[in-house]
Amino acid sequence: MVRAPKVDEEDQKQLHRELMGLRKERTRQHNRITGLLYSQGVELKRCGKDFVEWLEGVKLWDGSALPQGLVERLKREYERLGLIRRQIKELIAERDQRVKHSEHSNAQTVRKMIELRGIGADSAWLYTMEVFGWRKIKNRRQMAALSGLVPSPYQSGTSSRDQGISKAGIRYVRAYAIESAWNWLRLQPKSELSRWYEKRFGKGSARIRKIGIVALARRLLIALWRYVEFDTLPKGALLKKAA
Repeated sequence: MVRAPKVDEEDQKQLHRELMGLRKERTRQHNRITGLLYSQGVELKRCGKDFVEWLEGVKLWDGSALPQGLVERLKREYERLGLIRRQIKELIAERDQRVKHSEHSNAQTVRKMIELRGIGADSAWLYTMEVFGWRKIKNRRQMAALSGLVPSPYQSGTSSRDQGISKAGIRYVRAYAIESAWNWLRLQPKSELSRWYEKRFGKGSARIRKIGIVALARRLLIALWRYVEFDTLPKGALLKKAA
């Protein structure tokens, strides 16, 4: 049964979704500045606080200065990039304050997840606001299906093949689950999940390891759901204090 979120539950998703959007905008803006300079044969070394000063001293291949119209545009593009960066910092600070001081049940869930080594503030906040904070997950199959990290077989007569994962769930959760799985392998190497992955996929090719990371991401999400819902620590996993 589909459960629609309440107004406040839906509203709590705005912060991390805006933050993800701003990060994409930051990348696009940086790439735009880089591309404009490359069009003149100039390589962007860095885009820090001294960008404007550096820009005014840039010379083209023949020793001439950059066209003035392009310089003015690049300054405006850099101002937009600075605004995006400031907004990202403000949102992160706001999120961290909520996690640190709020007594809301969602903030408590985020704090609990952050205690796990390999789970950061970004993923803990997203998992909580998109899934654990308001959805009523009944079993591991629902958790896996919600992320879209489940097989999608095709059968018709004598024809049968695997079409990969369904991708029918929440794309934000799916993307962060894959990233969390790679971090889990690096930071929780002695956990049961990491040992299972290394035994089954560790000696395979790069393609096999990428396929295996999807399976690990699904299992990790289920393990996190059990940790949040039933206080069951993933086998072999370490908390940050203990680590």
